[in-house]
Amino acid sequence: MTPDENQPKSRRLRGAKKFIPKLNFKRKQSEPSEDKTTASQRKLAKAEKKKARKLRRGRIQYIPGWLRVIIVLIASIAALLVGLMVGYGVIGDGGDPSDALDRSLWQGFYDYIRGK
Repeated sequence: MTPDENQPKSRRLRGAKKFIPKLNFKRKQSEPSEDKTTASQRKLAKAEKKKARKLRRGRIQYIPGWLRVIIVLIASIAALLVGLMVGYGVIGDGGDPSDALDRSLWQGFYDYIRGK
């Protein structure tokens, strides 16, 4: 009986073999069993795989870069305006949210900051 068989079944891994390290430091001689056809077939398969990977990596851009920049700028300005309206009219004591877009309100803030 091996020492593994003496252990209860619940502690032993099923189908696992005991690891015994090999201390053989000699280099193995490579066997020249491969013929050139299999090596060339591997090279062709590898090249085809590389081409397929390159094709997959490329992304089709439906929206050009310059248009993306314009869309982001417009979305940012819209978010700023909505934020001003919500902050002034809903959260603050401003009253009507559309008053946040009135030029006279901002002129009053500007005058207050400059001390006029």
